[in-house]
Amino acid sequence: MSRTPPQESKSITWIVDDLRHHGASYPLLWATAGTARALAGRLVSEHGDHRREVVRNPHRNAAWAREAACSLLDVVQAVIGPDVAIENTFLVTKWPSTSFEVPWHQDGTDRRIELDPARSVSAWLAITDAATSNGCLHIAPGSHRLGYLPYELDDADANGAQRGRAGRAAGFCCRDAVPVPIAAGHAVLMDVRLLHRSGLNTSRSTRIGLNIRYVAPGAARTRDHTTPDLAPISGTAWQPAVHDEQEHRRS
Repeated sequence: MSRTPPQESKSITWIVDDLRHHGASYPLLWATAGTARALAGRLVSEHGDHRREVVRNPHRNAAWAREAACSLLDVVQAVIGPDVAIENTFLVTKWPSTSFEVPWHQDGTDRRIELDPARSVSAWLAITDAATSNGCLHIAPGSHRLGYLPYELDDADANGAQRGRAGRAAGFCCRDAVPVPIAAGHAVLMDVRLLHRSGLNTSRSTRIGLNIRYVAPGAARTRDHTTPDLAPISGTAWQPAVHDEQEHRRS
């Protein structure tokens, strides 16, 4: 995958200000449209036979996912500092005309972990075009100011055994949600407390996105007090892990 084009439409200062005031900044460029769509074609071929909807932590064994996560590194460092690790990734595919929607939730909290909002940030990368018809993100601007809301598991549905029960913010409802349609190769950067969801894919096209949670040292606190499984990508606080990752990326 080609290296990322520079952020052409927004300055770093503007992006950080967006996060502070609105809880999200978009669209940010993470790859060319051609690169993203070529990747989408490979992923459809890889997962299409089984119509797999959720792949957890592809950054651990797929070079394309690690490279995609590193594509926003300059912006992420401006938000949380020079020492950055990947805490979690999800590859989410919404196949045409399926009943898969994601409820209102916050990326920084789930039944396993809670992230310090001052030392973490999340991103959603569009690998295909994301439109209202195929299940793009919807956000509640400014909802990060509510802090973390109580967390619960969504009701299981017919596909729950395959994709797992989604987490949701208990009791949250937003009548003024803003859809965020973005083209392949673009991304949304979010405060980890921002409430967001995505709807059904009612179109004939497949929608693919990669969700990434980035953390600085000390940001991730597991509920069972175990050590978080992090993948460092920059900075000196993680040595020698960063050195190993940099060597891997060069190889």
